[in-house]
Amino acid sequence: MFNNSSFEVLTSNLTNPTLLFFLLGIIAALTKSDLEIPGPSIKFISLYLLFSIGFKGGQELEHSHFTSEIWYSLIFGVVIAAAIPLYTFFLAKDKVGISNAGAIAASYGSVSAVTFVSAVTFLELQSISFGGHMIAVMALMEFPAIVMGFILIMKYEKNSENTIGMKGILKHAVSNGSVLMIMGSLIIGIIADSKQAEGIKPFTTDIFKGFLAIFLLEMGMITVKRFGSFRKHSLFVFLLAIILPLFNGCMVAILSGFVTDQIGNRFIFAILAASASYIAVPAAMR
Repeated sequence: MFNNSSFEVLTSNLTNPTLLFFLLGIIAALTKSDLEIPGPSIKFISLYLLFSIGFKGGQELEHSHFTSEIWYSLIFGVVIAAAIPLYTFFLAKDKVGISNAGAIAASYGSVSAVTFVSAVTFLELQSISFGGHMIAVMALMEFPAIVMGFILIMKYEKNSENTIGMKGILKHAVSNGSVLMIMGSLIIGIIADSKQAEGIKPFTTDIFKGFLAIFLLEMGMITVKRFGSFRKHSLFVFLLAIILPLFNGCMVAILSGFVTDQIGNRFIFAILAASASYIAVPAAMR
């Protein structure tokens, strides 16, 4: 039933500054404004976002007492992030091409940090608790999805002159700057001294949403530039964008019951599975 708390969550999401800056980017591109984010700046912002997500996830793991449920949750998150790109890629590759299918597959296998924040906000409004380790699960799910996307593209892209084996593909995927940044930041967050980590908290946390807003401004402008490609595959892409998140979310909502009994954690697992990355994966694929 649609109540006041649901309306508050909806209003909060629709008036989220990051979403509004994304819409501003769309408006700027549609009106052919000369607004432009310099290439080096957007690359720096992309790396910063990956660093912040990874480091905060590592800090959450460092503060957690490792139980069997935490280990199972981390493994379950990695399995989800690796499995979703597989069937998504084969659903899309004949319709949108290998490279696009790989990018789409990685996006749906990965997660959205902003969607995660919205899910946490909803749980807090409902007074439903969840484990702090779920932040680490979110950060860890970025890695296997990106790697899987790279592997699928390099394996099936016939137009490329790629002759390296699977070992070479894995090495290339793992050494990718975006993957290295988020996983390296996660590990550093785990081993870093908590008191020392407080010293960089203003950089890792306080300015995150500001940089995210600028990144989404750029994404809004890029979206308009891709409208032509969207119209080319409009019906398929539209249906995929509606049906796939519903399927992923419902499937994981059921399967997560084998990992945890906590409703808040199961809800977050379902949200992460249903969401798609528009930070880490676009940064890596570009």
